[in-house]
Amino acid sequence: MDYMTEKTPPVREDRLGTGIAFGGTSCELRHAQKEGCINLASRSFSQTQGCQFTLSLAIINTLRNAVIIMHGPIGCGSCSIGAVGTSQTFKRLRDPNAEGLIWLNTNLNEADVIGGGEEKLKEAIRYADREFRPETICIPVSCVPALIGDDVDAVISELRGETAATLIPIHCSGFKTKAMATAYDDVYHGVLRNLVRKPKRRLDEQAVRDDVDDLKRKYRDSRTVNLLNVGSMSKQDENELERLLRAIDLNVRWLPCYSNAEDFRYALESALNVSICGTHDDYFIEHLKTLYDIPFVIDTMPIGRKNTARWLLKIAEFFGLEDDARELADKESGELDAALAQFRLALKDKTVFLGGGEIRIIATAEILQDLGMRVIGFKGHHYDQFAEPLYDSLENIDDVIFNVATQQPFEQINLVKRLKPDLYIGHTGGGNLSAKQGIPLLPIFGPSYNYMGYSGAFDVARRISRIMSNYQFNKKIAKHCPLPYRESWYEKNPFHYIKKED
Repeated sequence: MDYMTEKTPPVREDRLGTGIAFGGTSCELRHAQKEGCINLASRSFSQTQGCQFTLSLAIINTLRNAVIIMHGPIGCGSCSIGAVGTSQTFKRLRDPNAEGLIWLNTNLNEADVIGGGEEKLKEAIRYADREFRPETICIPVSCVPALIGDDVDAVISELRGETAATLIPIHCSGFKTKAMATAYDDVYHGVLRNLVRKPKRRLDEQAVRDDVDDLKRKYRDSRTVNLLNVGSMSKQDENELERLLRAIDLNVRWLPCYSNAEDFRYALESALNVSICGTHDDYFIEHLKTLYDIPFVIDTMPIGRKNTARWLLKIAEFFGLEDDARELADKESGELDAALAQFRLALKDKTVFLGGGEIRIIATAEILQDLGMRVIGFKGHHYDQFAEPLYDSLENIDDVIFNVATQQPFEQINLVKRLKPDLYIGHTGGGNLSAKQGIPLLPIFGPSYNYMGYSGAFDVARRISRIMSNYQFNKKIAKHCPLPYRESWYEKNPFHYIKKED
C-alpha cells in the first residue's frame, strides 16, 4: 500500500470493498464479505448519512499545539462545540500547559460559491499563524470548496514559505463516499505526508562520546509499542491497556489522538505499531510498514476477557513474551471472573441490541455473553474484513440479525420494535430513538468511561446492572414523546429499501 503520491486517499468502497447496506443474519453477512460482494448493495431510500468532515474532526480536534481552520460554511464543524471540554481536559492530562481546542472557519457564503474561497483561506491561515503561533495548522476541507474547485493544495504551497506552522490539508468532503470511516484515512493521509519524518536528534559532544546512552535508547526503542488510540476512548481505557503492556515490560507511546507533531516523528523510533481498532488505523499502520518497515498488529479490539487476552498475546508473540502474557491474562481473567459473579445473577438471559461501529459492537458482545446475556441484534455503521477476528470470541451468533447502516434510524427503529430487547447499547446520538421506545440505554462511546481491558469489562457490567435496575425516565419518555413513524412502516420488512446492484 502506498498512496502518498496522491492528493487524497481512495474511498473505502474501492480500497476495502466496504459495505454500507445489508440486512440479514450474521452468518449471511460474513459469507457475503468473504465472497467480496458486501459492497454491491445500496438503498432506494435513505434517512440521513454519516459526514466524513465531522468524523475527521474526531482526530483533528484532539491534536495538541494545533489550530484547525475549517474551510467551508459556518455550519460545518459546529459540532466541535461539544468537544471543547473533552479536548482541553485530555490534552492537559498529557501536557498541563496545553491549550484547549482552537478552531476558525472561513465562513464561505453564496458569493464565495461563485467567486471561490481561496482568498478567505489565505487570510485565515495567515491570521492563525500570526495570532496563535501553533506548531501545526490543520485545514479540513468541507463539501462546498471541494464542489466549487478551490485549489487548497496550491494555497498551502504558496503560504508554506511564510508561515512558521506546518500546514496540513485534510480532504474530507462529505459527499465523496458513503463509508464515512474514509474520514480516518483522510486525516492519516495528511499526517503521513506532512508530519511523519525521521526525527533529527540533537547530538551534543557528550552524547556522541557516550555509547552507553545510545545503547540504552536503542534498547528502549526495541521495547516500545505505538498504541493507536481513538477519540472515543477514555483516559481510563488508555491507562488500562498501558498497565497490561507495562506488566510484560513494554514501553507505550500513544498516537494519534492528543499527540503533537513531535510525537508523530518519534513514532518511527519503535518496534511495533498496534491497532486498537482496525476501522480506525489500518491506513496509517500499513503505510508505516510500507514506508518505514515498522511491523504492526491489527487483529481484535481489547474489549472483553477473550478479546483482551488475544490482543495481549498477539503483541507478546512479537517480542517473545508469550509466557509472561499468558500468566498475566490468566491472573487477570481469574480476578475478573470473581468480580462479575454478582452481576451474572441479575443479568442472565437478558436480551441486548447493539448499534455503532461494527468492530466495537461485536467486541462488546463478548462482555455481554460473559455475563450470560443474549445478543439478539447488531446494527453496524459499515462492514469490512476487520470485523472477522472478533467473531472468534462469540458463541451462537450465526442467526443473530445484522443490519449494516450508516445512520438510517428508520431501520433501527423497526428492528428494535420487532426484537424487543431488554437493553440497547449504542452510539452516542442514536440512543435517543430507543429511549423513546422505553428501553434502557448504555452508550457505547464515552471519554468518561472505561470499556477496554479487564477493568473495562467490569465497569461495563457494573453500569449495565445499574441502568437496568431503574429506567423509569425512559419509560416516561416513551409515554410522552412518540416517534415520527407510521404504523405501516413497522409492518414492513426493516430491510425493505436495501437493494442489490447488478
